[in-house]
Amino acid sequence: MGGRTAGTTLAASLARVDAAQDRFTLTGSASGPGWIRCSDLLDDPQWFAFWWARTAAWLRETYRDAPSRTALAYVMSWYLRIPAYAGAALLFHERRVPSLRPADLAVRLADHGRPSPEAIAVLGKGFGCLPFDPACADPQASVAADERELAGVLRGRYTAHAARFVRAYRGASPLGSRTLWSAATDALDDCLWWAGRDCGDEGGGVADATLVLGAAFAPLTSPSTLRTGDDGWARQRQSCCFTHLLPGREECTGCPRLRRRAGDEHAGEAEERHGGGDRHHRE
Repeated sequence: MGGRTAGTTLAASLARVDAAQDRFTLTGSASGPGWIRCSDLLDDPQWFAFWWARTAAWLRETYRDAPSRTALAYVMSWYLRIPAYAGAALLFHERRVPSLRPADLAVRLADHGRPSPEAIAVLGKGFGCLPFDPACADPQASVAADERELAGVLRGRYTAHAARFVRAYRGASPLGSRTLWSAATDALDDCLWWAGRDCGDEGGGVADATLVLGAAFAPLTSPSTLRTGDDGWARQRQSCCFTHLLPGREECTGCPRLRRRAGDEHAGEAEERHGGGDRHHRE
């Protein structure tokens, strides 16, 4: 163990985080059936084709329809949550940032029903940490000077993984870079929030989202959009999941389509108040 105790390893961190939340199974091992490394998935577009087909079958079974854009968007969001939640949960609970390289992460999808990730494996042994971490002298650890620097480590590692995903998904689907980077921003902001909310400390998750996404760090498309209101914390999405294309469904709260629609209505009202310019002529 090189002077380490069992409780200071990354595997021990993952076990503690796994016990503290039930959104995903988090583990340091990808043994057993059903696992696929993220690097293998990104390198072979047939994996996405398989995932889209399973998603479309689930949508047809659930909603009697399976719009292609909805299946594409669901898989897009589900994939991005793999590195986003692995990084966010370890930051929140342990103040550690694991390797988020595609080769160091694996996923297992649900066998039945909705084919979303049910388990995430962090296979790398190294991690970023703070100076007071009990394993900061471990050769596997890289020490950040403070929480702001550690947040930058998470943001950089996540963005590097997201860039691999954007390249792969653009090549395999009709979705463009702006849509994909907007979804990557949503996934990170959501998962930082969820990491706290999943264990009853929503405020702590919001604080981490503000720490990691305190500004718009390109190619991510916005700072954290988390805001508190009458119904508690909520956020404005940067990307659309196309759930509104399903029978009987509407846009989600915070959907960018709703903001664009409201903006168009306000623009029309302003145009009417100012005489309409050439609007009436065009009509």
